[in-house]
Amino acid sequence: MPFTGDSHVRIARPTRDLAVAERFWAEGLGLSVLYRAEAGGVPGEHDLLMVGYPDASWHLELVHEEGRPLEPTPTVEDLLVLYLDGPVPDELVARLEAHGGQRVASPNPYWNTWGVTVEDPDGYRLVLCTRGWSNRS
Repeated sequence: MPFTGDSHVRIARPTRDLAVAERFWAEGLGLSVLYRAEAGGVPGEHDLLMVGYPDASWHLELVHEEGRPLEPTPTVEDLLVLYLDGPVPDELVARLEAHGGQRVASPNPYWNTWGVTVEDPDGYRLVLCTRGWSNRS
């Protein structure tokens, strides 16, 4: 089957600590844990956590290998943007902060005007955008 607009998308990134990442993404943002696997210390294998919504066409995969941990190296432009099409709830930002996130200013003034940027515990940035988005013209 060819790649289409209905194809599932996986965003994968390393994390320093899966439990800390789960607190932020599941308890803080409210995503569901879709899958979890533990390598059991097998060399070359990694533990992973997949979070998202069960009916969505995307998910976020977080990986960690105990024997060879990969240090996350995000930049200020590594963004996961969620278009809320409305105000960003203060209680959501507070919950993200209570679960390991840190609200930060974006170097791009667009995101400061149209949303709230929160760094996850690994330094990757989540933008909660007040605007809507559609790929259709």
